[in-house]
Amino acid sequence: MTLYTEKEFKIYKKKSGNLIPFSFKKDIPFKPKRVFLVYGKKGYIRAKHAHYKCKQFIVVISGKVEVSHENAKSKSKVILGIKKNYGFLSKPLTWIKIKFLTNQCIIMVFCDKEYDYNDYIVHYKDFLKKIKKK
Repeated sequence: MTLYTEKEFKIYKKKSGNLIPFSFKKDIPFKPKRVFLVYGKKGYIRAKHAHYKCKQFIVVISGKVEVSHENAKSKSKVILGIKKNYGFLSKPLTWIKIKFLTNQCIIMVFCDKEYDYNDYIVHYKDFLKKIKKK
């Protein structure tokens, strides 16, 4: 079972600026139903939750973040930044914590489900109980 997937995006460079296209068929590993932005300052911590069913694909728009992730099999961290042109796929039952490493950091998150409060696991103890059952 893969904990996450990193997806590298093609950058088209010109003197006038760079372009990174996203194809919903080729680049996002599911059909997105919802997209949202999260932004903040250096040191802010976001997420700190898991989902029962929702997949999320995280892309950095500005700055750099550290994504700590854990599932029943492993625990790890990955650094994402606009200069690294990677995206991160968080699968269901993966605990995520995102730390902003730079000021004016912006991430865009694609979800395969509409917002549903009942899909969230917000207490780490509950998450640990759930993954131990698997």
